[in-house]
Amino acid sequence: MEVILQSTITCPNCGHKKEETMPTDACQYFYECENCKQVLKPKQGDCCVYCSYGSVACPSIQQDKKCC
Repeated sequence: MEVILQSTITCPNCGHKKEETMPTDACQYFYECENCKQVLKPKQGDCCVYCSYGSVACPSIQQDKKCC
């Protein structure tokens, strides 16, 4: 299975969307919205901001691996 590295993060505060490249060697716990400057953190039960707010889950989850 091919891993998708591009994910569009949508800020739950202001709705701003931005496509980002996900890291393959670590989970990203924090992400600052470039529009409203709110710092996003993963929702309870999610391992990273991409799993909570991204259009695509992080590479570890895509590969059925335990994340972080």
